[in-house]
Amino acid sequence: MAHDTAEHVVPAGALLLTGRRRRAMGVVCDVALALVVVMAASQYSTFTDLVLGGVMALCLLARRRLPGAVLAAVLALTAAQFALHDLLGLASAPAAYDVAVLFAMMSVVHHSRTVWMPYAAGGAVLLASATGLVGLPGAGIEPFLNSVEDLLLFWGLTIAVWLMAFSLQARRLYAESQAARAEQAEREREHLVRIAAAEERAEIARELHDVVAHSLAVMTLQADGAGYALRTSPDTAAAALKAIASTGRDAIEDMHRIVRVLRDSDPDPANTGSGRRTITLDEIRTAVERARAAGLSVDLAVEVGEGRLTAAEQLTAFRIVQECLTNVLRHAGAGAEVGIRLREDRGTLLITVVDDGAGRLAGGGSGGGDAGGRPRSGGNGLVGMRERVEIAGGSFTAGPRIGTGWQVCAQIPTRKSDGAGKRVDPGGRR
Repeated sequence: MAHDTAEHVVPAGALLLTGRRRRAMGVVCDVALALVVVMAASQYSTFTDLVLGGVMALCLLARRRLPGAVLAAVLALTAAQFALHDLLGLASAPAAYDVAVLFAMMSVVHHSRTVWMPYAAGGAVLLASATGLVGLPGAGIEPFLNSVEDLLLFWGLTIAVWLMAFSLQARRLYAESQAARAEQAEREREHLVRIAAAEERAEIARELHDVVAHSLAVMTLQADGAGYALRTSPDTAAAALKAIASTGRDAIEDMHRIVRVLRDSDPDPANTGSGRRTITLDEIRTAVERARAAGLSVDLAVEVGEGRLTAAEQLTAFRIVQECLTNVLRHAGAGAEVGIRLREDRGTLLITVVDDGAGRLAGGGSGGGDAGGRPRSGGNGLVGMRERVEIAGGSFTAGPRIGTGWQVCAQIPTRKSDGAGKRVDPGGRR
């Protein structure tokens, strides 16, 4: 039963007529009011009454576009009606088609976009009713109300109609404001969805770049080394092939994880990330060992207390070190010396990666690059590292050193303040 009820719930915005339906309904209402006035005028035998009632009805057809002008015209026609009645006896006064005055007042209250117009319309009709008690001797209009009680009856009817029109206007404005809020909320939701999709695409692009670029760089250098050592040193070639296989398996696992994230339709982040491989600082040692096997001389120092980094911070640190090693392998090549240091100090993780560019001077690389052969404009790797650090709220700098080599520095604020003492794990140079 609750399910059936929920299916029949109509959104509040659907109750507000818009577009063609609203215009069509407005035309129907205008024609209906005009017909009421014409039918009321047709009850009188005098031709003047029919003409006056017909003109009033025609004026009401423009009540939505020109509500103030319509009220003024109807009041003028009413004054002419009373003058013709008192002076020439050519019209009936008061008459049933004088209800057009109330219709015109309602139109001003309901459709006017200015604050003062509804009150001016109500005051004008009340003042016109008051002339029925005293008349307008200068215009030849005699009083048509016999007592104050009759005047209060006219005023009460006028005030009741005015309040009803004011209430309808308030409800209309409220419905329009709710519809505008709903449209604004929908636009904001669509904008947030686009932002989230763009951020997700950027994250996936960074992950793909880190996985593919690093793995392919290590595997290529290992394969080249294995090809050279295949005849002279079978053991070295076997170790290189083993490293290639291990790197390829890790790359395939990371690619499967990324594909699972792309295919997963579960909106719950906890369920989406349930199959992810946890990246810790220990993965840095694995990346360093592979870089050493590829021919780099790496000195690693990790000075970070146990439990002082979140999983996201450890992943960011690993990706930065991994990308730096990839760049050294790609641009400096085997034989380069790299110094890596991770240090946590006063709630900030400091990451420094320095290489000597294999001893080549700035500009000595191919393509007019720096000491390590890196393009001066920076590639996707540097952009990805900078984005990761900025998302974490830190700062990132990268550039050539004086003489030879390249230096990368990153500072990332940490969220955990408790933890054990520092852990130092220097890696010896091979």
